[in-house]
Amino acid sequence: MLLHCGFFYCEDEKGMAQKKASYGNESISALKGADRVRKRPSVIFGSDGLEGCEHAVFEIMSNAIDEAREGHGSLITVTRFLDKSIQVEDQGRGCPVDWNEKEQKYNWELVFCELYAGGKYGGDGDNYEYSLGLNGLGSCATQYASEFFDATIWRDGFKYSLHFEKGENVGGLHKEPTDRGKKTGSIFRWKPDLEVFTDIDIPVDYYTDVMKRQAVVNAGVTFRFREETSAGRFSTTDFRYDNGILDYVTELAGEEPLTQPVFWQTERKGRDRADKPEYKVKLSVSFCFSNRVSVVEHYHNSSWLEHGGSPEKAMKSAFVSALDAYLKQQNKYQKNEAKISFNDIQDALVLVSNNFSTQTSYENQTKKAINNKFVQEAMTDFLRAQLEVYFIENPQDAQKIAEQVLINKRSRETAERTRLNIKKKLSGSMDISNRVQKFVDCRTKDVSRRELYIVEGDSAMGAVKLSRDAEYQGIMPVRGKILNCLKADYAKIFKSEIITDLLKVLGCGVEVKDKHVKDLAAFDLENLRWNKVVICTDADVDGFQIRTLILTMLYRLTPTLIQKGYVYIAESPLYEITCKEKTWFAYSDKEKMDIVAGLEGKKYDIQRSKGLGENEPDMMWLTTMNPATRRLIKVMPEDVERTAYFFDLLLGDDLQGRKSHIADNGYKYLELADIS
Repeated sequence: MLLHCGFFYCEDEKGMAQKKASYGNESISALKGADRVRKRPSVIFGSDGLEGCEHAVFEIMSNAIDEAREGHGSLITVTRFLDKSIQVEDQGRGCPVDWNEKEQKYNWELVFCELYAGGKYGGDGDNYEYSLGLNGLGSCATQYASEFFDATIWRDGFKYSLHFEKGENVGGLHKEPTDRGKKTGSIFRWKPDLEVFTDIDIPVDYYTDVMKRQAVVNAGVTFRFREETSAGRFSTTDFRYDNGILDYVTELAGEEPLTQPVFWQTERKGRDRADKPEYKVKLSVSFCFSNRVSVVEHYHNSSWLEHGGSPEKAMKSAFVSALDAYLKQQNKYQKNEAKISFNDIQDALVLVSNNFSTQTSYENQTKKAINNKFVQEAMTDFLRAQLEVYFIENPQDAQKIAEQVLINKRSRETAERTRLNIKKKLSGSMDISNRVQKFVDCRTKDVSRRELYIVEGDSAMGAVKLSRDAEYQGIMPVRGKILNCLKADYAKIFKSEIITDLLKVLGCGVEVKDKHVKDLAAFDLENLRWNKVVICTDADVDGFQIRTLILTMLYRLTPTLIQKGYVYIAESPLYEITCKEKTWFAYSDKEKMDIVAGLEGKKYDIQRSKGLGENEPDMMWLTTMNPATRRLIKVMPEDVERTAYFFDLLLGDDLQGRKSHIADNGYKYLELADIS
C-alpha cells in the first residue's frame, strides 16, 4: 500500500496502483444557502417527487390558514396556472419584510432565506395561539426549491415586492405606497423547479382534496380554487363549511344515518411530561353511526393527520371502552362471547376530530401524525365521559349503535372462521392428485406447458381423457351444477367441494374482496400450476350455462387469471359434414352454410355434433385438444367489465333489469329457442 498526496494507493494483483479517496479532516463540508434544500429536498418535504412538490404548496397555504384562523381574512385563493406555477392569495396581515432592528437584517431575509425563522417561536402565543406552520421552514424552503418565487405583500400602508430565482434574490426589496387603502394581504406565486423535484405537474385532485379538507376544519373560511383552463381563462370552485366538521359529517353520512350527527368540544390544559411546559389544547369531535358509510378522519391545527397518531389512539380507546361497558351493562353479549374490537365500531362510524394545541409534536415535517401525550390523554378522557352521558341521554340511539356494532362483530367472526376454513382447505403442497376427487394430472412439471381442461361430468371426462396428450394436458371434471358465485356469500361458496377442489387444482389461491377477511387475499400468480385454463363444455344450453357459471367463479375468486390471459374457452363444433372420405367441422351456422356451398352438386352428410361424452377420441383430439387444429377463445381482459355486467344482469338479483333486457332483446334469439 502506498501513501501519496492525501490519497491511498492500493496495488492490485498486476501491481497497478488504484486511487482511493481518503477520509480526513478536510473531507467534511456543509451545504449552505439554497443548497440546503435544493440538494436535499426530501429532508424538508419528505420526497423529491410529486409528493414533496405538493407539500411545498401546503406549506404556503398553511401560513394563509394561520392568518384566517386568527381572524384576519375569510378568503384564501389558490390558482393553478398552465405553466405549472402556483399562486396563493390571502387577506391576512402580511408578513413583516422591512428592516428588523433586533436581528440587524431585513425580515424578508429571515422569512424567505433563513430556515427555522419566523413569528411562531416566541412561545407566548401573542401572534398565533394555534398554528399550523410551526417550524419556520415553509416559505424559505419553498422559495429555495423554486424556479422563480414572487412575493407581493400589503401591510403598514405599503406594498412590498420581492423576486427570487433558484433560491437567490434578484433586485432586492421594492417598497411603494399601497393602492389598496387599509386592506392587507399577501400573494405568493412560484414555479417548482425541475432541478429540485422529479415531477412538478401537481394534479387538480390534490388541490381540491386539500382545500376541501381545510374548509372542513376552518369553519366560515372560503377556500377558492382557480384553474387556468386556457390562456387567461379560469374555472373557479369554492369550498366552505359554515359549521365546520358538523356539516362535513352530515354530508358524509348522507341520508338516513343510523344516528344523527353530534358535535362536542372542550378546552384543556396540561403537559406531556412533568418537566415540560404546560400548554393548551382545544378538542372538537363530530360523529354519527351509519350502516352504509364508514369514515374516520383526524385533523390537528388544520393539518390532516393521514397517519393519525395521538387523536386516533385516543378515539379508539374511548369508543371501545365506552361501548364495551354499555354492552356489558345492558347484557348484550352472549355467554362467553369475546368483547368488541375497534374494527367492529369503525365499520359503522362516521367521525371527524379537529383539534388545536399551542404546542405540537409532529412525527416529521410532513405533519401526517402527532405524538403529543397530553393530547391523547385529554381526548381519551373527554370522549369516554361524553359517550357515557350520550348513551344515558339517548337510549334509543345507544340501542341502535349496540345492535349494529354486535352485527359487525359477529359478521367479522364468521368471516374469520371462514377464512381459517378456506386456508385449511387450500393450504399445503401435497400431491393434489391424491386429494382431489377424479382430478387427472399430466406428467410434465413444466408450468409453461401444462394445460388444465375443466369439463362437465364423467362422460365428457372420459372422452377428453382418451383423446388428450397426457404429457401436458390435465383434466378437472365439474361434478353436478356449480354454484352461482355472483349471488352467494363467501361462506356458502367455500362450502362447495366443487369450487374448493378446483381452487386446489389451480394452486394460486383466491382474491377475496371483503373488509373482514383482508388477509385472505393470498393470491399468488407464481403458484399457478397451469399455463392455460381451458373451459370445455358441450355446445348446448346446459353447456353454455355451466361455462358461464365457471367463468363467474373465476371472475369473482381469481379475476387476475382472466386479466392476465390464462383463461380460455374450448370451442366445440356444432356440425360434422362428411363428403366421401373427407370430413369438415362447422363451429357456427354460417360456417356450415359456407362449407355446404362449396360442396354444391356433391353428395354429403350433415350431422349435428354430439355432446363431448359421445365424441370419438380422434375427433376430440382433432377439434378440441390438438394445439395445431383446435379452436380456443381467449377470455380477454377488456371483456371482464362487460362480462361482469352481463353476469350480474342475467344471474344477479336485478329481476326488473333482467325482464327489461329480455323484453328489449329477446326477439333476436327467437329462432334459436326450442319451443316445439
